[in-house]
Amino acid sequence: MALISLDTETDLLVRVANGDEKAFEQLFYAYYDKLGAFVYQLTSSDILAEEVVQEAFIEVWLRRESLREISSFRGYIFILTKNRMLNALRKIANEKLRNEIWQGGLIQYESADAGDDPVDRYKAILEEAIQKLPPQQQKVFKMSKIEHLKQEEIARVLQLSPETVKKHMKLALKFLRNYFAEARIDLPLLVILLSRFLR
Repeated sequence: MALISLDTETDLLVRVANGDEKAFEQLFYAYYDKLGAFVYQLTSSDILAEEVVQEAFIEVWLRRESLREISSFRGYIFILTKNRMLNALRKIANEKLRNEIWQGGLIQYESADAGDDPVDRYKAILEEAIQKLPPQQQKVFKMSKIEHLKQEEIARVLQLSPETVKKHMKLALKFLRNYFAEARIDLPLLVILLSRFLR
């Protein structure tokens, strides 16, 4: 990501709001790599990352006049990208879920009540997986995803270094991915559950 100063970014936003395509191009390339890496980290898909970031910036351009009212473009574009990513993952997961249900692939998780929401069953699996995390990883995970504490805040409360907190979080997510993989639930569903349940 090409770093730009706050003053330069403010100037770019004003120019983009006025329809300046060159300014839009500068803004695009200033954030493209960072946003792509963010999406890829959660989806492991280069194609999806590229599509999501492009769609996010298409929305920025279509709504460019509102850029004058934005105080933090970085926060704005990351939230926009995250929402686009979750929408894409929901679509993928819903299609996959329908196929799995149709093929009888989720029988082991089905309750006697045929009307149960499959997502509720997945939530139960997620809760079970969280309980299996080592104590320190579980604390870090819950403080981050449920209590929405920042890495520095978690480090201060648990008297750990920020790097240790980051390591615990990485290990916790790896465990959950593996746990879900063994349960035949793929990454898109995990991301969706984290977005719906852990908030």
